[in-house]
Parts: sequence; structure tokens; C-alpha cells
Amino acid sequence: MKLTYLGTASVLLEYSGQRMLTDPVFDPSGRTYSMGPAGVPERWFASTRSYEVPLTTQQIGHLDAVLLSHHSHRDNLDYEGLELIATGIPTLSTRDAASDLFGGSVIGFDSWEIQRLGDVTITAVPALHGPPGSEPWVGKVTGFVLEAPGEPTVYVSGDNASLALVEQIANRFPEIDIAVLFAGAATVPRIPSRLTLSAADARQAAELLGASRVVGLHTEDWEHFAEDAAQFAAAFEGSGLLVPTPRGETVTLAG
Repeated sequence: MKLTYLGTASVLLEYSGQRMLTDPVFDPSGRTYSMGPAGVPERWFASTRSYEVPLTTQQIGHLDAVLLSHHSHRDNLDYEGLELIATGIPTLSTRDAASDLFGGSVIGFDSWEIQRLGDVTITAVPALHGPPGSEPWVGKVTGFVLEAPGEPTVYVSGDNASLALVEQIANRFPEIDIAVLFAGAATVPRIPSRLTLSAADARQAAELLGASRVVGLHTEDWEHFAEDAAQFAAAFEGSGLLVPTPRGETVTLAG
């Protein structure tokens, strides 16, 4: 599998002949976004992004699919990302995303439902974007597990904060080779605990999954992330699990 990290939770995966992009964000650096629950007029926090994406959507080229963990937060799907999926690229996400996003080819899934893309089997897996009871504020989120003959099994967590759900996924897929974990310990007003994994949580998640390689995403570039990439790396120091992913550079991973 080849992987090119673009920023935040955006990574290009080249896997069993398919080119898939997670959570596309391509807007220019320096933009501030008001965020909050869909349909609620009072937005409850703002966050500014602080990086330029190393590749444009044109430079990325053909995509077979977008794996969209959720659609309601601009650090996972911004305005240029919306334009990208509106071109008709098959986009796998939540049922809420499929209902709310018009003009694109968004396919909504419940947990454990399956989509096939060439030789790749993609399973939507559960995720919780914060503590229990936070869904009315943050919306529904999904993760993904990728499987293909002769390829490592890959878990893409999405903006999940629940280790209990990671354990469920590990029980369902006992041979996860590569764990792509969204972390950063995202913190916002009105919700008393983290919305994504902390670095320590990510280390525990990798152990639950029995993963042999770990890729850390969602640890940079936004004001509402309480932990950074250095803290994520420190949590895995000495483990041999963490894959270095310099922004814009393609790396090859094996299980």
C-alpha cells in the first residue's frame, strides 16, 4: 500500500489498484471556520487552519473513491473538498452525509455494511466523535476497514474517540495490519471530554488492534487540537510501530 499524507486527516491511499482519499481538505491556509452542530444557528466555536496542502486536487489526479468519516466539520470536509466530491467521485460516508450532501455521489452506510471497489472490500465500522451522548452536537461518524487479497488489512478510524468501539472492531477483524488513527485530542467548548483520540489513546488503540504499523493523522494544523504530531510520536517512541509520513511524500507500507 502506498500512502501520501496531505494534512489534517487527508491521506491518499493507493491500495490493491484503487486510489482513495480520506477526508478531503484543500482550502487555503489562514481561513477561520465557525463550527457546530448541523441545523443549529448558534455556532459554538471557531478554528483557524494553518497550513497549505502540498497537492491540489488536479495534481492528485484520478480517484476511485473518497472515504469521508463525516461531513459536518470543516477540518474533515472543507469547501474545496465539497467541490471535489460534487464532481461525482463515489464517496463512502454516513447516511446523514448522503442525505445532506447534494450534487455528489455520496453513499451512506450503517456500521458493518460493506461496499466493494474492484478487489477491495470496504467495511463501514462504528465511530463516536466524542463521549457517549455527544452525537446530537457533533453528528454521526464512521470509520473504515479495507481488505483485499494479498494486501494488508487497514483500519481507518475516522474522528473516533471511543476505545470501546476500537475493541469491537478488533474483535470483528482480528488481523488488522495497519492502523490509520485520527488523533489530536480535539477539544471544543460545551463538550466535557475529547472528540478524538489522544496520543495515549492511540497507543492503546494500536495495542487493542494488534496492528504492526500505525499512521497518525488529525494531529496538526488546527487551533482546536489539544495535542500535536510530536506528542503522538512520543506515545509510540520505542515501539517500532509508527510510520513517518512527511507531508506530500509518498511512502510504501507493508503489514
